[in-house]
Amino acid sequence: MIPRLQGLFARYLAQNLHLSCPGPALGDRGQVAAVALRGSRLWISGWLMPGNWQLCDADGPVLPIPLDMAAPDGTPAGARGFSVSVPDGTGPLVLTDGVVRAPIAGPSEKLRRRARRALMPRFALCLARATPLVLRFLKSHDPSLRPRIRKALGLWVEPPAGRLDPALWDGPRPTPPAAARVTLVVPVFNAFDLLPETLERVVRHTDLDWRAIVVEDCSTDARVRPWLRDWAAARNAAHPGRVRLLENAANLGFIGSVNRALAEALAWDDPVILLNSDALVPPNWASRLIAPLGDPQVASVTPMSNDAENTSVPLVSRARPLAPGQGDAIDTVAAGFHPLAGLADLPCGVGFCMAIAPDWLRKAPGFDPAFGRGYGEEVDWSCRLRAMGARHVAQPALFVEHRGGASFGSAEKRRLIETNNRILQRRYPDFGLEVQRFIAADPLATPRLALAIAWAATGADPAPAPRPALPIYLAHALGGGADHWLARRLAEDCRPEGAGAAIVLRVGGPRRWRVELHLPDLPPISGETEDLDLVMRLLAPVARRKLVYSCGVGDPDPAGLPAVLGALHRPGDGLEILFHDYFPLSPAFTLLDADGRWRGVPAADCADPAHRAPGPQGQGLSLADWRARWHDLAARPEARLVVFSQASRAIVAGVWPDLAGRIETRPHRLLADLPRLSPPATPRPALGVLGNINQAKGLEVLAHLARLPGAPRLVVIGNTDPRHPLPASVTVQGDYARPDIPALARRHGIGAWTIPSVWPETFSFTTHEALATGLPVLTFDLGAQAEAAARAPNGHVIALPPEADPAQAAAALARQFDALFPPPDAPG
Repeated sequence: MIPRLQGLFARYLAQNLHLSCPGPALGDRGQVAAVALRGSRLWISGWLMPGNWQLCDADGPVLPIPLDMAAPDGTPAGARGFSVSVPDGTGPLVLTDGVVRAPIAGPSEKLRRRARRALMPRFALCLARATPLVLRFLKSHDPSLRPRIRKALGLWVEPPAGRLDPALWDGPRPTPPAAARVTLVVPVFNAFDLLPETLERVVRHTDLDWRAIVVEDCSTDARVRPWLRDWAAARNAAHPGRVRLLENAANLGFIGSVNRALAEALAWDDPVILLNSDALVPPNWASRLIAPLGDPQVASVTPMSNDAENTSVPLVSRARPLAPGQGDAIDTVAAGFHPLAGLADLPCGVGFCMAIAPDWLRKAPGFDPAFGRGYGEEVDWSCRLRAMGARHVAQPALFVEHRGGASFGSAEKRRLIETNNRILQRRYPDFGLEVQRFIAADPLATPRLALAIAWAATGADPAPAPRPALPIYLAHALGGGADHWLARRLAEDCRPEGAGAAIVLRVGGPRRWRVELHLPDLPPISGETEDLDLVMRLLAPVARRKLVYSCGVGDPDPAGLPAVLGALHRPGDGLEILFHDYFPLSPAFTLLDADGRWRGVPAADCADPAHRAPGPQGQGLSLADWRARWHDLAARPEARLVVFSQASRAIVAGVWPDLAGRIETRPHRLLADLPRLSPPATPRPALGVLGNINQAKGLEVLAHLARLPGAPRLVVIGNTDPRHPLPASVTVQGDYARPDIPALARRHGIGAWTIPSVWPETFSFTTHEALATGLPVLTFDLGAQAEAAARAPNGHVIALPPEADPAQAAAALARQFDALFPPPDAPG
């Protein structure tokens, strides 16, 4: 029990131990700001002047320093920032450009011991929280408890995602009063190329009675004023009094023009809508925008947009352009939301398209001229009203395209923002913190994700050619090789020549479904739910889709996954079923029996409990029924079965011979290029084990091997499952990155590798990575790992007797290692 707790505490430290110390100064060449220990890695960051900077150890360069970040304020011209990481224990390290040399040292051992002791009470509390869940898991073997146990133990590393709110679509739609009327305030300065479309959209798409006060602010473009006169005259001829055109004798700027119009708008008791000349309203927009003004506390309403600060889609405060027609397509999804559901309080309104309640407008009848020609004025106005008890809300049920910057040039916009932000900071010093709290909480997470998916469904960012169908992946949240493959595939999907976006439906997390949208140059936009109907609603706008099953291990209702995938797939959609493991063939995705032994591919009538599927209420499903459900999906006309080795192809075809013609073999590319390594100058080197190791990966084999007389020195480059502790003689490196492998092999004196998996892996990235180093690689005669080793000159395949136990496997592994590196007392 004690070794298990020690192993668990080591994993806890890897996730939660964070220490930092200052680094050295390099004179006028740079500064190492911090050397931080995070788990099992050292992060080194700071700024440097341009040069060929390297991080070196005693054996030479460890890695180059990419100067790919902005330098902090106050650094010399030309300086660039950097941040790199190396495995903890690498060293001593030196940062150098060939001239300057600076020693790099992490936190001292004294600080580390103190930090480890400080984390012990927290770890004990985590254990106490996790114990009831562990007991439930031991009784029920419910896989949905695994992520909850990991989270309770402080081991959950998945980035947080908000809970999705199904109420966004609920309830009957209110009908606006028949006499409802709005007053539009439209300031105009230049931007003639966009102006006709903006105003024609107002005419075509406004679904309430309206009047407009248009202020022409002495545009320098001579076309603007005559065109506006003709446009206003035409509107008034059809509807007398519809448009009032105010022509400034001199340029007043945005604030002066808007204040002039607002003064006239106060003559009526209508809601006022401030509308920029670069805002393109969609059909039936006005009734949705003013709907929240029925609450007397609401002073202003701002719609969602592609460029509207806190109501921006797909991400807060990230403006992105739209292709023609995208704005209206996104709004068709927004129009399906209930106009009074999902309303979120904002720190301030956004003046590009903002409805204003007339009663609150009378209390603050204009913007402060101190803000010059514009930018920041609506923040000041909003804060003044909030101090009187007003609310400013976002309207998720409306999406308005904002071309942004059409009234002011982008350079002038930046200057205005910098100047006016200083005024806001003096008046409202807490406003920035309020905005950060809003961003952190993101009460608009559900509509933001829904509208971002609609964006992706219409082609994401503008592209010169039609894009492929949008991929939707079903994947797990457990990490490993399948997750590394998926990360690379997502990056390819988001390229300009790809779909431009991708969606991941991830299982095995704290809630059953985690919906992730991946877009170029943005972090994933995600949310979680237990509600499958909500997931279907979110994905409904994706008309052209390609469904890809990656891995469903960890789902609480795995027997129901084929039906879910079947519901997501529609005739004509692409469908790929990937075999990163053998989950479609058995609930035991490694095909091992309950005792962890490999006895061949189980027959459909196998009674071993490992091959019987659990359900959310504890009901079981036979292996034959399990395979039948997956076979129904795999037999759809569009389905393709993708395997990554000939060994896995033989297994899948053996179970489903009628689908053998649909199987495609696509070996993976390595995730990193690794150099060939020179073996250490010792007759008996260490035996390295590459990757994270659990029971199926051969952990029990390693435990037996380490206890054999004359056993090789074992070094695990990765983590091990604390449920199966290894002897203290085994070195466990912990987390690593693939580029670290050469340096780690040198440090630990590794002269050979073993991939001790006891299940027939479907590809085995670690086997291929170990082979790429040129060192001998020992593996058992199973699956893709044996297939790869048998093809390589440095591969050594070890035959095992049928149903070999871990002790027998360890003995065979030891004999093979001794044949390569004879022990000192071996007969000559």
